[in-house]
Amino acid sequence: MISTTPLADYLVQAGERLPDEAARVLDALVAEGSMNKEDLSLLSRVKRAVLDHVIMQLYALGLVEVSTEGKSKICSLTRLGDEYLALVEEQKAG
Repeated sequence: MISTTPLADYLVQAGERLPDEAARVLDALVAEGSMNKEDLSLLSRVKRAVLDHVIMQLYALGLVEVSTEGKSKICSLTRLGDEYLALVEEQKAG
């Protein structure tokens, strides 16, 4: 059964407004876990300049976290990001 809480509705609607590249970035993070932006760009097949924009959108929604390790920026999926992906899958199945 699809959750109909206001937060769930918001996340699904916000996700529909994201560019196609966002889904590829999230899929790469699910498949490979946390990684730096260079690896994420290659694995998700998103150009580096576009990746920065997409990451900031996902970060603003709370779906990804960006931390610094040395000179690298490490991107990882948040708990909210996991829940968002579960909502999307549930919606597809339902």
